[in-house]
Amino acid sequence: MAKSTNAAAAQKPKKPYPSFPLFPHATKRWAKKIRGKLVYFGPWDDWEGALARYEEQAGALHAGRTPRVSTGVTTVADVVNAFLSAKKSRVESGEVSQRFWDELHDVAERLVDHLGRDRAVDDLAPADFVDLRRKFAQGVGLIGLSKRIQGVRSAFKYAYESDLIDRPVKFGPDFKKPSAKSLRSEKQSKPAKVFSADEVRSLLAAATEPLRTMILLGINGGFGNHDVGKLPWSSFDTDAGWIDFPRPKTAVPRRIPLWPETITALEAWKDNCRLTKDGSGALVFVTRWGQPYAKEAGSYDSTLSKEFAKLTKKLGITRKGRGFYGLRHTFETVAGDTADQVAVNAIMGHVDMSMAANYRHGVSDDRLRAVVDAVRGWVFCVGDGVTHAPGRD
Repeated sequence: MAKSTNAAAAQKPKKPYPSFPLFPHATKRWAKKIRGKLVYFGPWDDWEGALARYEEQAGALHAGRTPRVSTGVTTVADVVNAFLSAKKSRVESGEVSQRFWDELHDVAERLVDHLGRDRAVDDLAPADFVDLRRKFAQGVGLIGLSKRIQGVRSAFKYAYESDLIDRPVKFGPDFKKPSAKSLRSEKQSKPAKVFSADEVRSLLAAATEPLRTMILLGINGGFGNHDVGKLPWSSFDTDAGWIDFPRPKTAVPRRIPLWPETITALEAWKDNCRLTKDGSGALVFVTRWGQPYAKEAGSYDSTLSKEFAKLTKKLGITRKGRGFYGLRHTFETVAGDTADQVAVNAIMGHVDMSMAANYRHGVSDDRLRAVVDAVRGWVFCVGDGVTHAPGRD
């Protein structure tokens, strides 16, 4: 009986009248899709308030503008909605990832839940942010706490610079990100995210295609999840043995020499690769459903992440916090021993902010080749008289 009562309570209400412009969303709010985006206007039990908010904001929203607050009182919800709307436009333009927006949305929900959506921004005091920081620290590490604090500060900074509020919010002396020293200490206390050479060989021996080829790319050139998910066939010159592929996360150009083992694997995979859902054969790695293996930068919930986790579990080498991206950590660590960090950074696609970068016009192919050859020698024990072919010890 309790189950049916709860189900009944969760049933969506009917529109108050046939021409009511909003619809009841599953989040128990009245909503409307405007210019391809869902916008929320208030809870189910206050349809009149939701309608009033829609009528106030409709002109700006349908014109693609961020609504200005005309009530004279800017609430926490007003700040959050304007901030998320602005960031969503950057997702649509490709400037930031969907995952980044999802993280901001999570922070915004926590902010609204703690302070109250109708709380006036003018009423906020430093004591509110002391409590908020304490709440934010629950269930996450220092890096997660830093992201949450930065998200809140960015939202209110946006509100001030957009004239939603007429003065900056006073956060007080305590609502700050953890110190760099604290972050370093936390990082040092966690297990390293690298694989040993034995583990890499075990992964290559046990993996089936296309995961095995992905692993080769991860350790050959520091490829991460998003790199694999966005990799086009057009980036390859397998005859010469190179990939020219800007890193999706930063758009930094990369030129990567391929190992013989990687070239062989890619050529074999090309004869068996699948088409994307739209019938295109542009991407190298596509799931049986025609979707990319990794959709967003750093995505935790992707087909690649799940398949790699199954493999490490099967081999008994699972370690908390070490997934496919650990191959990128491993490449950087091993390649660093070549003492040619400039060449390593070029292969990794790191942004070089140094003054020297303004005067440097490329890195020679010989230097790039020397870096990947050193990592290959580490993986397969090439150069010490013993050669381990992929999949064999």
